[in-house]
Amino acid sequence: MPHLFLLGELALIAAVGASVSVVLMRFRLPTVAGLLAAGALVGPFGLGLVKEMHSIEALAEVGVVFLLFTIGLEFSLERLGKIFRRVAAGGLTQVAGTLTAAALAAYALGSPAPRAIFIGIVVSLSSTAIVLRALADRGETEAPHGRFIVGTLIFQDLCIVPMMLVLPVLAAPKPAAEIALDLAAAIGKAGLAIAVTLVFARYLAHRLLQKVDAGRSREVFLLAVLALCVGTAWLSSLAGLSLALGAFLGGISVAGTEFRHRALGDFIPLRDAFVSVFFVSLGMLFDVRVLAAHPLGVLGVLLGLVAGKAAIAGLAAAVMRFPARAAWLSGIGLAQFGEFGFVLLKAGEPLGLVDKTYSGILMAGGIISMFLTPVLIGLAPHITAGERILAPLARLLGGRGIEEDPEVQGLAGHVILVGYGAAGRIVSSALAKCGAARLILEINAKTVLKAREEGEPIYYADATSPEVLGHARVGEARAVVVLINDSAAARRVVAGVHAIAPLVPILIRCRYLGESSDLLALGASDVVAEEVEAGVEMLVRLLRRLEIPRNVIEARIGEARDGLGSPRRRIAVPRMSALEQEALSDLKIESVLLPVHSRAAGKTLADLDLRRETGALAVAVRRGGGLIHPPDAAGPLQAGDVVFLVGQPPAMDRAVAFISGDETWPAPPKKIP
Repeated sequence: MPHLFLLGELALIAAVGASVSVVLMRFRLPTVAGLLAAGALVGPFGLGLVKEMHSIEALAEVGVVFLLFTIGLEFSLERLGKIFRRVAAGGLTQVAGTLTAAALAAYALGSPAPRAIFIGIVVSLSSTAIVLRALADRGETEAPHGRFIVGTLIFQDLCIVPMMLVLPVLAAPKPAAEIALDLAAAIGKAGLAIAVTLVFARYLAHRLLQKVDAGRSREVFLLAVLALCVGTAWLSSLAGLSLALGAFLGGISVAGTEFRHRALGDFIPLRDAFVSVFFVSLGMLFDVRVLAAHPLGVLGVLLGLVAGKAAIAGLAAAVMRFPARAAWLSGIGLAQFGEFGFVLLKAGEPLGLVDKTYSGILMAGGIISMFLTPVLIGLAPHITAGERILAPLARLLGGRGIEEDPEVQGLAGHVILVGYGAAGRIVSSALAKCGAARLILEINAKTVLKAREEGEPIYYADATSPEVLGHARVGEARAVVVLINDSAAARRVVAGVHAIAPLVPILIRCRYLGESSDLLALGASDVVAEEVEAGVEMLVRLLRRLEIPRNVIEARIGEARDGLGSPRRRIAVPRMSALEQEALSDLKIESVLLPVHSRAAGKTLADLDLRRETGALAVAVRRGGGLIHPPDAAGPLQAGDVVFLVGQPPAMDRAVAFISGDETWPAPPKKIP
């Protein structure tokens, strides 16, 4: 029974993948590397335990579709519009540069022109699945280099369609007019698909998901999202576009609705399962016999992919005015073979563009480069040689460097902010209102230029450089606040500041509590761990909602911090109004306006003895737009005052009548003891 056989092989893949990944994790190697190694082990060129290769490859393709759909969920139309320039210009520079360099190298080594161009096309693409997974695991998707990498990968996916159309042209040369016509048709198809997605995202997706959500069924909602994912991928394939591009457009259509986060949360477990199969299937393509037969060829391909693509992608990022560090990390992140490179290789073989031997060498070197990618991405932040090589290109920023500004000379008693994201803006604004001098260091060129226009004392500079810290006069600073997403760079900033000015306090934010001890050892004075502070804030709000007394909340929070080894801080417990206290639900809050003829006008609340007369309690007085609390501070009440009262309904009725009534008030009500 074939389906039972496939289930058995899936079980084998899952077991071996988990086992190999656990073993490699002990050597600090990422999960993706373990899945690739597991595929090589159980594949037809390893132990040969997997026979249903076609079925596994089909499931792997579904994994790529799911991955690109969730990437689309991260990119609403508005966000995609903001990064369009970087996607187009940076991606075009990287793809064109890599394609040209690879084609020239292949041609110089004896390949005919059509094959050389084909090889350039194949190696110009990078691995969307592996790189995005590595960036997400490291929390660097929103870092400067992460944004460049994501934009470039999106552009590469858009290039797949014209690349596929060019292959027959390379195999059988056509007139220039016919080639131009084919490319125009491909671009037209892609444009039409994008236009349809825009219309669907803006006018139909929201309504469709609203109707599905009205059924209050999680299963039906997941099926609807799955239909959008697979449906857009299928329709794009019918139009001659790639499945991945269609899935990405489907994700964008959902990203513009309020169901984006729910769709992402429901879809991620399904995506991770299929993407894991995809990584294993890639490992199965590795043929150790090719490595044994052509070691120099495989090594040459590997070096070309890692070193050559890293250099070209790094230069592309530098040309896009990214700082040296971001350019270096971008180059390493894009220095590998791409999943769609295998698709192009398979498409090129029957066309005669490449033979099986050449294809096998490219595949072997490509798979090794993909295996090394997660490792290299982890090591790159600790290697500074690449940054130093690219540093001269950082002056392409077009903004003023800190070393060139005479205003910084003689600066003292200032606060240095490293990073100008949301947290940096909050701190900078507060310092400005307090009259404290500040100096901001930021490596995002666009952010620097925009903040400069707003009058911020911000400079394009890499705070990991001791020279930059010296120009910022860190030795004369009152404090340094580090608020950047790159954890490796943050550690280098702390170490650099502490080495230059060991007495200057360093305050730093980090994502995980486990990073705190390392940062403190490097010289940080105070570390705020996001996961701890978010957990504490959530606990405070929850306990407040449960109406736990304030002193008990403070005790529980202190115990939580002690248990985590986190420093105790002053706790800001949110206040609750009387209406939010369920135990006080029988009490009512009422307000009464004092008319001119009120018997209370000209008298103080003590004179009225309101509590004994009516049973209600005056808690505040509003006069002339201002709130007076405690109410006794209001002195004699005046016509037009608003008195706020608290009490049970009968007492409130008596108090309103008592205050608003005139001198004809009948016999006073029975006093409340």
